Amino acid sequence: MAFRLGELLEKMSFITQKQLDEALKTQTIEGGRIGETLVRMGLTTEQGIYEALSKQFGIPMINLENTKIDEDVISLLPLHTVRRYNIMPVRKKGNILTIAIVDPTKIFDLKEIKIFTGYDIEPLLTSETEIAAAIEKYYGTTHNLELKKLMDDLGATDNVSLEIIEEEETGDVAKLESDAKQPPVVQIVNHMFTEAIKKGASDIHIEPYENEVRIRYRIDGVLYEIIKLPLKYKDGVSSRIKVLSRMDIAEKRLPQDGRIKIQMKLDGRMKSLDIRVSSTPTLFGEKIVMRLLDKEGLMLDMRRLGFEPESLNNFEEAIFKPWGMVLVTGPTGSGKTNTLYSAIGRINTPEVNIMTVEDPVEFNINGINQVQVQEGIGLSFASVLRSFLRQDPNVILVGEIRDNETAEIAVKASLTGHLVLSTLHTNDAPSAITRLVDMGIDSFLVATSVILIAAQRLVRKICPECKEEMAHPPRALMNIGFSEEDANTVRIYKGNGCSRCNNTGYKGRIGLFEIMPVTPPIRELVFTHANASEMRRKAIEEGMITLRQSGLIKIKNGVTTIEEVIRETF
Repeated sequence: MAFRLGELLEKMSFITQKQLDEALKTQTIEGGRIGETLVRMGLTTEQGIYEALSKQFGIPMINLENTKIDEDVISLLPLHTVRRYNIMPVRKKGNILTIAIVDPTKIFDLKEIKIFTGYDIEPLLTSETEIAAAIEKYYGTTHNLELKKLMDDLGATDNVSLEIIEEEETGDVAKLESDAKQPPVVQIVNHMFTEAIKKGASDIHIEPYENEVRIRYRIDGVLYEIIKLPLKYKDGVSSRIKVLSRMDIAEKRLPQDGRIKIQMKLDGRMKSLDIRVSSTPTLFGEKIVMRLLDKEGLMLDMRRLGFEPESLNNFEEAIFKPWGMVLVTGPTGSGKTNTLYSAIGRINTPEVNIMTVEDPVEFNINGINQVQVQEGIGLSFASVLRSFLRQDPNVILVGEIRDNETAEIAVKASLTGHLVLSTLHTNDAPSAITRLVDMGIDSFLVATSVILIAAQRLVRKICPECKEEMAHPPRALMNIGFSEEDANTVRIYKGNGCSRCNNTGYKGRIGLFEIMPVTPPIRELVFTHANASEMRRKAIEEGMITLRQSGLIKIKNGVTTIEEVIRETF
């Protein structure tokens, strides 16, 4: 075949017999096709080769540069197909699809295209240069349209600029690094960040499945599906995020953690925030969850957290005491960290030495000495707490009491002249007492050290822009805890859904609080090993507002809905 092409070129006066002989010798040494060898040696042109091929195989030529191709023709073949076969759809007429090809010796490939499209195929010959230019011209536009649609689905706008701070690349896998730097991937990740911040999301979930990648935002405590990315973006997006968060992009078998710091200009104002990144291997790839830590969203004004006035008075009285332990309890995501930060912000003065041990440190607060736990090097809650006692602290914040050792040191610190603030995972305030006893702390030490327990939940607030009154039968209101009088007079509201609240009817969240001061009667119950139910009854007798009652007050005030309170309380 190569010799026949050479002869044809010689007969068409593109080359001489001597030049053909030289090219054949070079081809024997270097390999490759005779046409490529002739062009490489400068003995003929690419155009001359294709004119000869056109005559040899009887396939007409086409100049793609001067040919306009309609979008509906481009849509018949996807980008990966035209690149695989190095072809270009040109036009369709009736049941015939005309396709430009580069290599006439592979014309049998067109049978697969016929099966794929359902059209009879008519080939035309063109050069590799023209095919490459046409793919870039037409499929580049198609790719941009696809990317634009993705950006529209994300809700992306152009009035936002974003900058990654302290970006550092790790790992040595060239392909992954290349994928992570592709412009579409960069745009997708940047818009993912900016739109999540604009929508007030606290978390971004990137979840790979068999045929797609699902993106979800957690907004006001609820996950919403935002978009499904084509599978081709999976590796690029995950690699981009891992590069930014200083993870090992070559490691896909083990969970990893990292952080990203970004600055963005939103509505003419600069905004900085940290993003905590976690990856874990799943069946179809790595799931990535990013927690957006927006310091501006940290509410340090305790009066705006959702405390009822009497509950707030009890809480503030406890945190201003010189010693003792104040515990905040609730499930993950109930706002415990915000409450503790608000507490230390309230008592943070130059005269007070406040030290915290956290895992992780979510927000940096000026004037507070904060330590990050690093279990891998032995820097645990317990070891840090021991060092704190030699640092002359007034107030110690322990991110979480997880084990007996940490609990013992925290209790002893509270009994030796320090105010200790910490969290536990229990359903209500009285259960925190029994939790500490179950962890091995003597009931006598618990009774004398703990001065107040706050249980809390977060509920979504009704959007003020689309808030409207709704009818509700009094019997249903009585069933959830309203008195008969309140059930007949209270006005119930809901959000109808609007652009400001993403059509959810909710905008922002507020806390429900159950504040239980450890009074002498309750302390006596702890001494006698009373259970949580007995302590709860006594606390209610003494005026404790329960989580459900806190929710009913907020329903009555038109702040939240019945559904939210029922979902978070019992």
